[in-house]
Amino acid sequence: MLPRVIDLHAHILPGIDDGVRDLGEAVELARSAVADGVEALAATPHVRADYPTAAATMERGLAELRARLEAEEVPLRLLPGGELALEETAALPEDELRRFGLGGSRRYVLVEFPYYGWPLALEQVLHRLASLGLAAVVAHPERNESVQERPDRLDVALELGALVQVTCASLDGRIGRHAQRCGHALVRTGRAHLIASDAHAPGVREVGMSGAAQAVGGGALAEWLTRAVPAAVVAGEPPPPRPSVRRRRLPWARA
Repeated sequence: MLPRVIDLHAHILPGIDDGVRDLGEAVELARSAVADGVEALAATPHVRADYPTAAATMERGLAELRARLEAEEVPLRLLPGGELALEETAALPEDELRRFGLGGSRRYVLVEFPYYGWPLALEQVLHRLASLGLAAVVAHPERNESVQERPDRLDVALELGALVQVTCASLDGRIGRHAQRCGHALVRTGRAHLIASDAHAPGVREVGMSGAAQAVGGGALAEWLTRAVPAAVVAGEPPPPRPSVRRRRLPWARA
């Protein structure tokens, strides 16, 4: 059985972006996360042109939801964060960037990878982060058609210190075969470092951490993806070494 896990990507702050609509739905999603084995969860509202969330807005929403979860006796540790579009990552002042540190980290920020096209600004953004002593956790690249065609295109980001986050619903097949195939390819080739829910609401975009852990074969690799690396991110430390896994144990080893 997996230890309790850490989910570093969820849209659980109500009324800020396209995630949960109100506090009641946020509590429902939090209860679902706890039932799925989640010990700590980062609230990561979108920070982009259509949802120009300020760090202060995220922090107020975080405080309000923490108080509600305590009142409802929901045992979930809620952490700060934000899902930053590449354009915002390039433009935000350093102090604002750091306030969006993933899970409260002073080293990592969650950067949204676009769903369509190859992001020409990627290297520039990663260099800017590095100049500030920061690194990107790249969110859901397996859903991008360019990455689906050539997962090795992500190597440029990895060489610049980025970590890669794959979404639960990709690994367990809830959002289609192309994302599923690419997500497993990133895990299989060692290009993925952590799994997160990207939960927006109860339903098809719910948490699903346990299902994704099973989809990658469970065991030491699942623990690394769902707890060891996320814990290192929160602590602002480099990820621990990836465990050696025998291919025959993995459900995608014959794919």
